[in-house]
Amino acid sequence: MTDRSDPFATVPDAACLVAFANGDPQAARVLTARLLPSVLAQATRMLASRSEAEDVAQDAMMRLWKIAPHWQEGDAKVSTWLFRVVANLCTDRLRKRRGAVALDQVAEPLDSAPSVAAQMQAQTRLRALSDALAQLPERQAHAVALRHLEGLANPQIAQIMEISVRSVESLTARGKRALVALLAERKAELGYDDDTPE
Repeated sequence: MTDRSDPFATVPDAACLVAFANGDPQAARVLTARLLPSVLAQATRMLASRSEAEDVAQDAMMRLWKIAPHWQEGDAKVSTWLFRVVANLCTDRLRKRRGAVALDQVAEPLDSAPSVAAQMQAQTRLRALSDALAQLPERQAHAVALRHLEGLANPQIAQIMEISVRSVESLTARGKRALVALLAERKAELGYDDDTPE
């Protein structure tokens, strides 16, 4: 069933981007509705801060609109390009945190969380992971975040990072080992003392 009021309902992302570049504002609305939720979710998971994630998502979408007139349809998928931009923007913010850990920027608790204690534990773990990611080399942090936070498959990560699948495997393995080492002395504080070691 096709909605006549939405001519872009079945149009691919790249074609919507081209339509926007040619002056169609409805194409931008459709593309925003499709892409913004996953962009915001990716940034929130990487940064553990809803407000920072919203800034990154807005910045990423603005960059998409700016490159629209130059988009080559044979290039990467629009969503792949956006994932790369968001990962880069988040990594930049994580790097800036290295010197001064911003404890005052605690992520907002989720309304559906079961208890205040569980929310605080989850926030503490997410912040610790985010701070540890900031200490990794940039490419390792990208690969680990895309693999273990976003749940993307290695071939997708390879496309986003423009490297081979073997390089992705190497980066994620080294990054995961580095994270384990960085977080090792905080296991008890983070509530992992009785969990199975990984």
